[in-house]
Amino acid sequence: MAGNTEKTLAKLGIALPQAAAPAANYVPFVISGNLLFVSGQLPMENGKIAISGTLGDSVSLEDGQKAARLCAINIIAQAKAALGDLDRVRRVVRLGGFVASANGFTDQPRVVNGASDLMVAVFGDAGRHARAAVGVNVLPLGAAVEIDAIIEFA
Repeated sequence: MAGNTEKTLAKLGIALPQAAAPAANYVPFVISGNLLFVSGQLPMENGKIAISGTLGDSVSLEDGQKAARLCAINIIAQAKAALGDLDRVRRVVRLGGFVASANGFTDQPRVVNGASDLMVAVFGDAGRHARAAVGVNVLPLGAAVEIDAIIEFA
């Protein structure tokens, strides 16, 4: 039987993908105490980078927000793999957002809102979090956005 969080995801039209395997020498998540640390997630869809390129150059703000939302969906998929039941999530503590940015692009916070907005839509007040939104030159596999997370659980 689906829990409340799974029902919310279904209402939002979100089917969680299988949690992505790591692409290098790291693990997709680590549990320490009651905190879940999720490694950086890329905007993967159907096993491929869905949105690649640079914000302020080849990628629009809207597509950057979609990329961030995909990263958040992949974070939630990792949380499900780690915890088994998403209703165990007590708080999304922090998101770290990295945005591939052209020189002069300064809308990283608006890009990462694509992930932040989804966390609040899925987890309600427990989805409100501390955050960083950082512009970088390039990201793995040419991704437009990468986001990691710290989640408190019961």
